[in-house]
Amino acid sequence: MLSTELFARLTAIWEEGEHHDAVTTERALKNLFITPDTGRFLYQLLRHANPQHVLEIGTSNGYSTLWLALALRDRSGRITSLDVLPAKQQQAARHLQDFALQHKVELHCQDAAAHLRAAADGSVDVVFLDADRSRYVDYWPDLCRILRRGGLIVVDNVLSHAAECADFIRLVLATEGYLAETYQIGKGQFVIVKD
Repeated sequence: MLSTELFARLTAIWEEGEHHDAVTTERALKNLFITPDTGRFLYQLLRHANPQHVLEIGTSNGYSTLWLALALRDRSGRITSLDVLPAKQQQAARHLQDFALQHKVELHCQDAAAHLRAAADGSVDVVFLDADRSRYVDYWPDLCRILRRGGLIVVDNVLSHAAECADFIRLVLATEGYLAETYQIGKGQFVIVKD
């Protein structure tokens, strides 16, 4: 259960991150958190789906990772989270430790394309995609391959960065066997199910 105390801690991290981003001009140093309502949405999806393997592409400093891990804290499922910035992953590791969730998440400082190429067919139940949007089209063939039938992909920022996501969305919608819809939650969530 997400207690009032957990909500308060998550809210404090988000507010601190928003303040940090408002005064930080260099993009690589920004937190770029998901919104709290996106966190609640991801939590609901994972609590319902009870996935065994979640792949997060774009750890940043772990705010979204906390929501994912909290959803699985009393379940057997685990999360693999990828980012290319070591400093961000170190922050994520501290957040996970603060919430006693480090046992639920494997943090990898690795390029997502390399990880996707090496992943086994049908090995992932849920993907949360929140990274370099210019690479999503290239990721798509491997995302299709590694996602199990009935699995979900959730893509953040599809409304706030609509132009950057347009080619990927068109590609997904043109792919047979996938059903996708955009939801006006947070900065826009594009939810794809492998039918």
